[in-house]
Amino acid sequence: MAEANDKNEKVPLPSVAIDGTRTRNIREAKKLTQLYVANVVGVTTDTISRWENNRYPSIKRDNAQKLADALEVSLEEILRQEPAEADGLSPQPAPPPAKRAIVPVIAIVTALLLGLLVFFLLRQPPVPSSATRWTPRFAAPGEPFPVQVKVARQPANPFGFILREKLPAGSRLVSSLPATSSADSELKWLVPSAGTPVTVSFTLQVPASFNPGKDAALKGEIVVHSAGSSNRTEAVGGNGSIHIGAYHWADSNGDGRIDDDEIMPAYYICEEMKGLGLDWKTIEAIWSGKGYRWDAKHGYTVLK
Repeated sequence: MAEANDKNEKVPLPSVAIDGTRTRNIREAKKLTQLYVANVVGVTTDTISRWENNRYPSIKRDNAQKLADALEVSLEEILRQEPAEADGLSPQPAPPPAKRAIVPVIAIVTALLLGLLVFFLLRQPPVPSSATRWTPRFAAPGEPFPVQVKVARQPANPFGFILREKLPAGSRLVSSLPATSSADSELKWLVPSAGTPVTVSFTLQVPASFNPGKDAALKGEIVVHSAGSSNRTEAVGGNGSIHIGAYHWADSNGDGRIDDDEIMPAYYICEEMKGLGLDWKTIEAIWSGKGYRWDAKHGYTVLK
């Protein structure tokens, strides 16, 4: 009896899991309709739709084979691919790579460069000097005119310096304060270290033969020496060009007279450079009169 019962029991048909998405993609690529595939397999279009949408975990193997035949592919092409497992164990995720220590190379290099920059800056003289030259705009050939070079120094930054002034060709030094170390085409002054401003004043003459209408030019430099620092040379700033013609140096606009706006600056210059060959009496007479005239033979003539 037991054997009869065993024979009457139905043996379950084998089933397989198909990949619905891949099945649909193959069908659409071959331009087949769900109705056509359903007729070949012997099922309804609703069943085909459920298979393609993975509504069933598995289907009968013979239906899967018919489906593959309808799509004209092998059965393996529509089966769901399960991830391979080794020795029955699920694959373990790979451990995350060890974090490498990121060395801030750029930051280190930047810090080194900044350190070098600060080092070299500290080795420079603490405060640059300011040497500025003043000259009149005009002067007459053979007549003395004033020049001043003012050097700014601070108590917190005492320094000594050498001042050099290269004279226009053929020019002659009349006098200077402080006294110059030379009286050739290049004048030199050596001024000891101190923390107070200093003015170097001198009077010049361009030769009487100097061509009127041209400019005479001065060019100079100052060599600064601070304790504990190397020497530094810089050009003297300010004006260095004097227009030579029939003018008095105190006539700053060249209009042939010395007016109220011009007399006071001329007075201060003459006071600061007293004893250096400037003729204050002539300046005052021109200011008091109606102007002046100059020629190479008679010099300045005051107009009454």
